[in-house]
Amino acid sequence: MSFSDLLITALLSIAPISELRGAIPFALAKGMPVVWAYLFCVAMNFLASILVLIFLNTLHKLFYHISLYRRFFDSFIERARRKVGPNLDKYGTWGLTVFVAIPLPVTGAITGTLGAWVLGMKKRQILPAVLAGVAIAGIIVSVIAYYGIEAFSFFTKQV
Repeated sequence: MSFSDLLITALLSIAPISELRGAIPFALAKGMPVVWAYLFCVAMNFLASILVLIFLNTLHKLFYHISLYRRFFDSFIERARRKVGPNLDKYGTWGLTVFVAIPLPVTGAITGTLGAWVLGMKKRQILPAVLAGVAIAGIIVSVIAYYGIEAFSFFTKQV
């Protein structure tokens, strides 16, 4: 695997649209061993959620002094908490872990971190839940991608 392939794998891992769903199959297709692909992509994806949390904590504090932002943010948060608050109270960090663990579009580490932050979860709750969810999603995607590539190679001829 070349350096550029490794870089693309890292970028796919931290991109909100692809995350592990795109990074692990790409790494496996480029010849990275499945264990290394899993470890590298999970680490990069979790790093993305940490960066999102840092970004939100710093920029939000800066922008909150702007009255237009404050009004929009407060109304957005109030609506979100009214809709999701009871479920957050009921499922908490386990619900966040399951949400992140489902390898479907808009259910990854970045969206989970953003949603948990918006709903007021603490960092010490968010990060372990997201890490567990990313680890589970990585296992699911790795198994599906590995056996999918193996199944596909059954139908193709090596040249």
